Amino acid sequence: MVLLRGSGDFTGQHYDFAVVMDGTGDGGVPHGKLLMDFGAAVVGDSADRLNACRIAVQNTLGADALADAAGIAAIFNAVVRLADATGIPLEDAKEAASRVVRAEIGIDAFAVGKD
Repeated sequence: MVLLRGSGDFTGQHYDFAVVMDGTGDGGVPHGKLLMDFGAAVVGDSADRLNACRIAVQNTLGADALADAAGIAAIFNAVVRLADATGIPLEDAKEAASRVVRAEIGIDAFAVGKD
């Protein structure tokens, strides 16, 4: 999110990160709702939902975009699981850079073991 916010600052595009938590709207990203639904289906437990989302992304955005979305979902899922499993702390610089966006969407509510 910090990278997307930074690129938005550069291009003048505003992104609404609240959609990450409430699931409404597209966040200012073309086809954002469709892509968020696909991402949720990738990490979900319904093969039928995943298949429906996969078809929707391919029909709407094309096969190349489906491959890109699947690759992005896979790497983010892997990185987060690895960080969580090993207890990798958030570096000070990244904590500072992401503080505002984390507060905006309430993501810190998911932190465990935090004093």
